Amino acid sequence: MLQLWTWLHQGYIQSKFMSSIHFEDYFEPLMEFMESLPPEERVVLVGHSMSGICISVAMERFPEKISASVFAAAVMPGPDLSFKAIAEKSSQRSVPSMDTQFVFGNGPDNPPTALVLGPNYMASRFYRLSPPEDLTLATLLLRPFPIYSSLETEKAVVVTKEKYGSVRRIYVVCDEENDPKQTWMIENNPVDEVIVISDSDHMAMFSKPQEFCSCLLDIGDRYL
Repeated sequence: MLQLWTWLHQGYIQSKFMSSIHFEDYFEPLMEFMESLPPEERVVLVGHSMSGICISVAMERFPEKISASVFAAAVMPGPDLSFKAIAEKSSQRSVPSMDTQFVFGNGPDNPPTALVLGPNYMASRFYRLSPPEDLTLATLLLRPFPIYSSLETEKAVVVTKEKYGSVRRIYVVCDEENDPKQTWMIENNPVDEVIVISDSDHMAMFSKPQEFCSCLLDIGDRYL
């Protein structure tokens, strides 16, 4: 049976206090799902944006249960490409934060523990070609996104050639996002297949829903 497990970066609403959230909490629901699969069942994992980290961890822990993994405009660490290197590459790209706000811990001298993306930032950075109603809904559902410790994240996302590397990977490029980091990740962590969705912004499921859906169905047909 075809199963496409799509783990979107806006899909997991954190309910704990920001100061008590650990990076493992972000991908734990996916790990629970993978553990619940019958031994004979295999899936295609789809990770969008930050959720590329989640499916990478699943690939390392459950390679025998995964037929292929799809990185849709996603962060894609690898055995020779650490999360730290990707984070450093991201920091080199100057993107104005605009109306994005930070959430701070107890007391004004404490560092920020989360951020809340502003509507103007989301419109220009992620939803530039998406229908306005999808942006409106996103702003209504938006929650603070925790700022995880780089050291904690690095320890949580350690993948190997033996496990992670045994799973076939497909990278979906949203061509109008114009993010050079995606090309850089593909070059430094080669995949089995690259698919380009034309005229799509970061949120391909909104800007080009039919094309994105057809892409995933085709991958499921070919890899399962």
